[in-house]
Amino acid sequence: MLYYLFRALESFDIPGSAMWNYISFRSLLALMLGLLISMWFGEHFIKYMRHRNIGETARDSSIDPFGVNKIGVPSMGGVIIIVATLVPVLLLGRLRNIYLLLMILTTLWYGGIGFLDDYIKIFRKNKEGLAGRWKIVGQVLMGLFVGLTLYLSPDAVIRENIEHQRHNDTTEIVYKSEAVKSTKTTIPFVKNNNFDYATLSAWAGEHAQGIGWGIFVLMVILVTTAVSNGANLNDGMDGMAAGNSAIICVALGILAYVSSHIEYASYLNIMYIPGTQELVVFICALIGALIGFLWYNAYPAQVFMGDTGSLAIGGIIGVLACIIHKELLVPILCGIFLFESVSVIIQTQVFKIYKRKGRRVRVFRSTPIHDAFRRLDSQLDPTSEYIFRGWPKRVQHESKITVRFWITTVLLAALTIITLKIR
Repeated sequence: MLYYLFRALESFDIPGSAMWNYISFRSLLALMLGLLISMWFGEHFIKYMRHRNIGETARDSSIDPFGVNKIGVPSMGGVIIIVATLVPVLLLGRLRNIYLLLMILTTLWYGGIGFLDDYIKIFRKNKEGLAGRWKIVGQVLMGLFVGLTLYLSPDAVIRENIEHQRHNDTTEIVYKSEAVKSTKTTIPFVKNNNFDYATLSAWAGEHAQGIGWGIFVLMVILVTTAVSNGANLNDGMDGMAAGNSAIICVALGILAYVSSHIEYASYLNIMYIPGTQELVVFICALIGALIGFLWYNAYPAQVFMGDTGSLAIGGIIGVLACIIHKELLVPILCGIFLFESVSVIIQTQVFKIYKRKGRRVRVFRSTPIHDAFRRLDSQLDPTSEYIFRGWPKRVQHESKITVRFWITTVLLAALTIITLKIR
């Protein structure tokens, strides 16, 4: 809203109004505003929840191995993150941008699913929350909507990058003159950094492009659902999910910015996507909101984000990666989320297989995997066998586990970006 106000003032030569044209100015302002709103609103939110006596009543780690009691700590703190993200975006963003509108809708939709889950747990006193199948249905529907929007919207276009060999054996990256709809995406470790989903359906002849779009939409559904659930599983320690998500968002912000800048996109040899610079405003607002949330969520936490926050953050990351055609980089960038999800799948499936044989066998001491690093021997199920019972060798303090996961995510984020030059 302020963006349009100052653009109007610029026509009257009002000093300073031209600054609102710069994406760097609006993005940094969004970051600061998101941080301040998160801290201010967070304090009042926590007071309100405590006054209403709305807090954590049943949590696997309500009392951690080091004696910190977490029963009574307010949940649903994702409301803080959502408010602190959307307010700066609505004030500073160019709201006619199709990508920005998609991100706003994504935030509200995934946040709504998480809010409903938290509401059932906290107010209805049903610790199971929203049935898993309905969560998946909601995630799939949003992924389908995003994929179809990117397919159908005339504003969601790219300019394809082409390697041009000069006579002196140097390579120049040039771009097609017209922006087009394309099923191409960025992939690391290959020469031109491009992969076309339509090549998977080359056998279909003239229908290959249409099938390629179908594959792309399915990939959007898969990525957004997987990342949303991965972020949800990662939310199990104070500051864990918020810190990891902020780091991932920094990397995505860099990728969104270079994708919108033709010179930087040329240097990295990736497709040029006009309009994605507005995503940087959104990402910076989210980073600010997450940092402000950490003010209260760092160990020992005064508030938990709950599914309201974790599902929304994961959905945002997944959708954003798909918008900038970097969804195939997600397994590297969100490696922590992937590891958490895989650990749960392995633990569950192995337990089911051996249970049919009359044995209780578990692979890890606990899952999601971050929980294995703080699980005391006395907390293990004495009736179960553990394949990796001796790993990890020592129980670590929750704050140390969190910081080490942050460091791992920093390394994965850096690796994600440099893979574009390793080919």
